[in-house]
Formats: sequence, structure tokens, C-alpha cells
Amino acid sequence: MASANPSDRSEAAFTYIGKSRHREDGPAKLVGAGGYVADLDPAGSWYAHLVLSPHPHARIRGVDTRAAAAVAGVKAVYLGDALPEADLLAESEVFYAGEPVAVVVADDPAVAEDAAELVEVDYDVLPAVVDAEAAMRPDAPLVRQLEDTAGRADAGAHGDAAGGSAKTEERPNNVSAVVKYRRGDAEAARAEADVSVTRRYHLPPLYQGFLETHGSSAHAERTGETTIWTTTQGQFMVRNAVKRLLKLPDYRVRVVGATVGGGFGGKGVLLEPLVATLSQRLGRPVAMLLDRQQDILVNNPGPAADIEVTLSARSDGTLVAIEARLVFDNGAERGGSAGIACLMLAGTYRCPNLDVLGYDVMTHKVPIGAYRAPGAPQGYFALESAMDELAGTLHMDPLQLRLKNAVQEGDDRPDGRTWPRIGLLECLRAAAAHPFFEEPLGPNEGIGVAAGGWGGGLEPAAAACQVTSEGRLVVQVGSIDITGTNTTFALIAAEELGLSPDEVHVQFADTAHAPYAGMAGGSKTTYTVGLAVAEAAKAVRKQVLEIAAERLEAAVEDLDMADGAVHVKGVPGRSVTLAEIARDTARFGGRTAPLIAEGRSAVTKSAPGFAVHAARVAVDPDTGEVRVTGYLAVQDVGRALNPKEVEGQILGGVAQGIGRALYEDLAYDSTGQPVSTSFLDYQMPTFHDVPRVDIVLVEVPAEQGPYGAKGVGEPPAIPGAAAVANAVAAATGRRVATLPITPERVLAAQ
Repeated sequence: MASANPSDRSEAAFTYIGKSRHREDGPAKLVGAGGYVADLDPAGSWYAHLVLSPHPHARIRGVDTRAAAAVAGVKAVYLGDALPEADLLAESEVFYAGEPVAVVVADDPAVAEDAAELVEVDYDVLPAVVDAEAAMRPDAPLVRQLEDTAGRADAGAHGDAAGGSAKTEERPNNVSAVVKYRRGDAEAARAEADVSVTRRYHLPPLYQGFLETHGSSAHAERTGETTIWTTTQGQFMVRNAVKRLLKLPDYRVRVVGATVGGGFGGKGVLLEPLVATLSQRLGRPVAMLLDRQQDILVNNPGPAADIEVTLSARSDGTLVAIEARLVFDNGAERGGSAGIACLMLAGTYRCPNLDVLGYDVMTHKVPIGAYRAPGAPQGYFALESAMDELAGTLHMDPLQLRLKNAVQEGDDRPDGRTWPRIGLLECLRAAAAHPFFEEPLGPNEGIGVAAGGWGGGLEPAAAACQVTSEGRLVVQVGSIDITGTNTTFALIAAEELGLSPDEVHVQFADTAHAPYAGMAGGSKTTYTVGLAVAEAAKAVRKQVLEIAAERLEAAVEDLDMADGAVHVKGVPGRSVTLAEIARDTARFGGRTAPLIAEGRSAVTKSAPGFAVHAARVAVDPDTGEVRVTGYLAVQDVGRALNPKEVEGQILGGVAQGIGRALYEDLAYDSTGQPVSTSFLDYQMPTFHDVPRVDIVLVEVPAEQGPYGAKGVGEPPAIPGAAAVANAVAAATGRRVATLPITPERVLAAQ
């Protein structure tokens, strides 16, 4: 009998697991027929358009909506104090440029947009706090009261929650959280060390850059039942937010997760409470689809960070102290990325002395959210850049320095726990053995390496499996498929039942009908929902074998399932097909109960995943232009259930890492005005900027994951910026510590 426990089966015993398969949703997405929220337009819909504040901080003196309301086709104009449950519109004060202050609803989206421009808002402009360090000073004005912030972008939904201890009275101004990790005496260890390196690093905020902007529509029935169609990574998360804000029982809120045109952590909860409230008030379906400029202004981007790191070591490369101070700019709400960043920065390498302090700081900027491994790319850019500089100071190979100090199973984490079985050492060894480093370097070329890790997310999940009368299997899940997870679920179910994946259909259902699943983020969907699918399929298999045993007059332990049939072991020709068994479960007079089962999972141990990247760059000495010419990505994936899709996740992460390193910057001016409000101003890598990537999959099975699999989405987006920066330093002898690495910064670097 198949099992989800990796220790029960060798790789050779798998029929479908580990065999690459094209994504089931690929053809539809290629032709734009995936059922995006813009395609789901309920009959009779009205359309909403936001009015945004042009000021980072201002008091709203008054709003004149008369001109907008008089436009033909306009059905309503609402201000924040009229829709307090919507949780998006400002009421008396705005806290960032782009904050919504009003919404116009019309029977045509163009009319709503035109009318929104006629809304006149009288602002009393107030001083804005736009620098995180300045916001922490004792004399800095408060951005806003902590109790008034919603914290709508929760990094905890994406990964292993982390946070050291810190007293409330230790919080400086405008700080929503303090994270502190202390071990030993880092200051004394630094004083006695043979070598120390210190540098400060800066990373700007980043826009997720998804092709599809945020969009939602809602229809509130007269009975109070409210249906929401939305582009989200977590439909149950949306349901829970809407029911709480609108004070409805969850059975009266039905959320239908549409196909997501890119998320990367940025598609959680945003417009849904507002459109649901509008539909309730107006008694009509209401839809809203943000244009690109509004999406950039209102969306929750990844945070900026300033990080100072000091690494101290003996002459043989043994780390003796890690000291760091991390400041995350979370905009006008709580945020929450500093905890993960501090944990991974302090916990990736063995070190007896730690002094790591992190701050989540509020400023008058758009509230931040998650962008693929929230907090980890920032923390690792600083850590891995410092490790590279330390290796250079010691005249030591960068990979060997990391191998000497890398944590492994059983080592202490800074949060008091110990590391489970992890693959950091295996990834470092695989990278060191790869021929990527053997090709000679040309003039102005360099290679840089970096490691990165992710704690892995946990959340309960369920799934259901049912055999149809034709002998096919239907798998029902409530998780949003943004990374090909449904295709992987089909492989899992096929493996358990001895069916071809072509005979398995994975069906996504809305919150009113689907088993529970968490947000598709944090590298946890396959790890949690996949395990539930395996359990459901095993339960159906048990039902099938019990029925077949009676028909074939054989003991269950003497039966096996393969190729859609149950066979008596060692007796060729003595078998019954799954279709023959299933037909009797769905007919008048049938005597066999339907073949259906639910699987549940509540994984208790996270499965951290690590990656090691190496980048080869060429730098133009005259212009400072950096071109990435080669790339190696090594990653521990636990077990690659669908290798093609795993490699696709890694390729995407590499591209985003290169974008973070060289191009992307959601810039603000000194007054807090955003200056990157379109794709003309916000540069991202293109196909031509990403070289061929050599991918090596390392398999260190996770104890509780399905077949040993662990999440693979976050790790490949983490080391890239540091790998490129280290390559630039190797090519030029100059270190750029501020991202992105522009030609100007290369030429100005020391």
C-alpha cells in the first residue's frame, strides 16, 4: 500500500511521483482563458472607482462630492465615515499618498473613473515621517496609534512565525514590534576575534509586479448571503476578514477564488470588504478592478530595510560573533517581517555569540505586505554579503567558509528551538562540486555565491477524494492554485490509487463547498494540502480494496492496485477494475456505498528549505553596467514530486532575485511621494536579463511532508540579490551595499 511517509518507499517504487508533468492549467492560461476576476462580471453589476489621497499625511477637512454625484450614471459616492466596516477608506486623516478617501459607484467603469476625478477633497497637510530611522527618534511625531492599525499584511500567513523577546518599554517611537536575539557576549567575542567586518546595507521597497492587478466583485443577496469573486491567494482568509468586518456568520459569506494572474504574496485581502459592503448598501453586484497606477499605490508591497551587520571570526574562519541591527520600514501599518529576517540572519550559521536586534517601524508610506519570503531576502542580502566580505578578508573560499559554519540537524536556533533535518550542507556541497565554477573568468567578470533559507509554513488543511461511476477520481481542494499545485495533487492521488494521472481530476471549490485550506503562500500548500490529498486517496484505496477482496474472494493483504484495477498478487488475470467497482456505487439498486473519503492534515513540524545560488556577471568598467551571464541554483526540495514544476518555481525565483539585485525600486522622494507609479518608472528584468540557469535539485526528505516533499516557492527568491552583489564585488573589487545595483552605484562604490 502506498504511503505519504517518505521512509516507507524508495524512489524506485514510485510510479508517478518524481516524474515531470505539464501543468493542467497551462493551456488555459496561455490563451488567457483561465477565469480571471475581470472575466467574472455578474449580471447587472455596478462599478466602483477609488479616490486616492495625493498627500502622505493630511487631515481631511471636508469632501465635496456634488459634482461627482451629478454625473449621469453615478449611483453613489461614499466617504470613509459612511463605510467604517469596509476597512479601506480613510475617515478623518490620511497616512500615506495613495490612501483611498472615497469611492464612486456607477453603472459603467469609465463613468466611475471620470466622476472620481470630480471629487474635491480639502486637505490640511501635516508633517510626514518618511524615513524609518527618523521615525524612531524620541522627538518624531507619531505616524498613528498602534491600536488603530489593522496589520492587514500578515507575514505569519506565509511562514514560520519568529520573534525574540523584547519588553514593550524598549520600543522606540513608531515601532510596532521589537525582535531581539541574544546569546553569549558578542561584544567581548568581537574584541578577541582575529578579524571582523562591518557594513550597512539598504534594500528598497518592491512591488510584486504581477500581470493582473487587484480586482474583486461582490453580490449581496436580500437574504444577507454575500458572494465574493476575487483574485486572492487565500479564499478562506478573505472569508474570515469579511465576516469579521461585516459581522456576518461565515456561512453567509461565500468566497470564490478566481484564477490569479500572479500573486507572490501580494494577493491576500484588500478590496473584498469594500466591494462586499458596497453591494450590501446598494443591493446590486459591485465590481472593482484597479488600474496599474492605483494598484501600485494601494497594493501592499515588500518592505524596505536598513541592516547593519558585524561578523567576527577566528583566522581559520570559525564564526565567533554575529551582531546585527535591522530596521524594516512597514509603512502606515504594523507589518511584521523583522522577526523572520532576524531568525534566519542569526540562525543560518553556527555561532556562540549573538546580538541581533530588529525593529518593525511605521512611516507615512503605503502599508507593506508579503513579497515571496517576506523578510528573508532582506536578511540574507546583508548576511551573505557580509559572509562574502569576511571570506575575502580571510583569503578563504566563500563556499568553504559557509561549509565550515553551516547549521545542520540538531543545532540550536536563536529562538530556543533546534533545527530539524535540513539540507543546507548538502546544497553547499552540491554547489561546490558543480562545474559552474570551472569555466575561466574573462576580464571584468566575477562569480558570487550566497545561501538562503526559509522556515516553512504550517496550517491545517483538508481534501476530499471521490471515485466516479466511470472509475475516475475527483479530488476536491480549497487551496488556490498559483504554482501548479493541482497538478501535483493529481500525481499524489494517482500514486496512492494506482491510477494514471490522466484519470484524476482536481476540482477547486469555493469556501461554501471546499475543504479548508490556508493561503497559498509561505511554501506550505503542497506540504499541508498535499498531505491531506494523500490521506484522502489512501482512505478511498482502503474502501476499494475491501470491496475487491469480497468480489475476488481474497484477503486484502493479497491485493494490489495498479493501472486502474485491483489484482490478486501472483494470480494473473484475476482482477477487477476500479470502474467495475465504482459502477455499483452510483446506480439504482446498487449495494456498494459510494467511494468517497476526506483527508485531513495538521502538520506540527515545519520543513525548512535552503538554497545556494551562484551568479556570474560581467561589468562594463566604463559605464558600470552589470550583466548576469550565468547562474547556478541548488535547492533542497525534500522530494521533487513534479520536477518540471519545481524547476519552474526556481527559475521564477532566480528572475525575481536578479530584479531585486539590479533593477527594482519602489522609490519615494524626500516628502513621501511615490515616484514609481507605472511600469515606465518601475523597472523589472525581462527575458533578456535572465541567463540560462543550471538547476540542481537536492532531496533531503521532510519528516512529515507528502513523500518527503517540502515547500519550494520561497527559497529560490532569497539568495539572488546577494549572489549578484557578491559577483559584482568579485569582478570590480568594489562592494555595492545599496540595492538595486545601478551603474551609477557601481562606479561610485569603494
